[in-house]
Amino acid sequence: MSILIDRNTRVVTQGITGKTGQFHTKMGWEYANGRNCYVAGVTPKKGGQSYEGIPIFETVREAKEKTGATVSVIYVPPPYAAAAIDEAVDAGLDLVICITEGIPVRDMIRTRYRMQGKKTLLIGPNCPGVITPDEIKIGIMPGHIHKKGPVGVVSRSGTLTYEAVGQLMEQGLGQSTCVGIGGDPVNGLKHVDVLRMFNDDPATEAVVMVGEIGGTNEEEAARWVKANMKKPVVGFIAGVTAPPGKRMGHAGAIISGGKGKAEDKVAAMESAGIAIADSPASLGTTLAKVLGGGGGKGWFSR
Repeated sequence: MSILIDRNTRVVTQGITGKTGQFHTKMGWEYANGRNCYVAGVTPKKGGQSYEGIPIFETVREAKEKTGATVSVIYVPPPYAAAAIDEAVDAGLDLVICITEGIPVRDMIRTRYRMQGKKTLLIGPNCPGVITPDEIKIGIMPGHIHKKGPVGVVSRSGTLTYEAVGQLMEQGLGQSTCVGIGGDPVNGLKHVDVLRMFNDDPATEAVVMVGEIGGTNEEEAARWVKANMKKPVVGFIAGVTAPPGKRMGHAGAIISGGKGKAEDKVAAMESAGIAIADSPASLGTTLAKVLGGGGGKGWFSR
């Protein structure tokens, strides 16, 4: 099993006629079951065209009706990206993954308000996407570094998502699903939402959680882990080893009102029983120790 996406997911790319949308749609189409999963594209005034055999429609609603699309991935420029999310939500898709960086905060506040009461889940914006290894990838992550296994990964940082996966792979630890939730201040799913899914997923046996300075999402997730999590969790906070005043992450990773400091996040996670890696390079070894000595080939495709 997996969370959020699998080989049965049907994807529509919003912004498929742009250079970025075309490049990453092709990468997803070529990965694992992508030829079956990528079923549609949407660009206004480009309906009736196609890209790599993928039909292009005028609207998300039409794409859903004609192809059965269930998930949207968005590569639309920042001024129009929130409206693209709105369109996918109004079409009743199950999930929207917004890769776009730099969406105006005011636009996202309005979009999050409009999403209240709707069934659609949102990942991002400003995220690398989601991958269920050897099944499907949606977003900009490099598929070749992943392999199926029992470790779930959730991260605010795209780059550190890749680093975490690389370190897991060195220990022979494959992944169930990797979720990059993005670092913008107004976004969709948080750490705690993804942790709940991993906790309920029988294919996930352990979780790596990567956070950043700013906000209180990691602290809230730590409290939830302490009260509810049935599986081991290893954590890392970006910027924890940097000197004061030099801790940086996403544009949304801003300390304000005395909250969101790396030290506070680490303390909350340690209090919850989360094993803390002292650097991204030790995420794999830290999890291997928690699991009792490492992975090896047996941890792939379990």
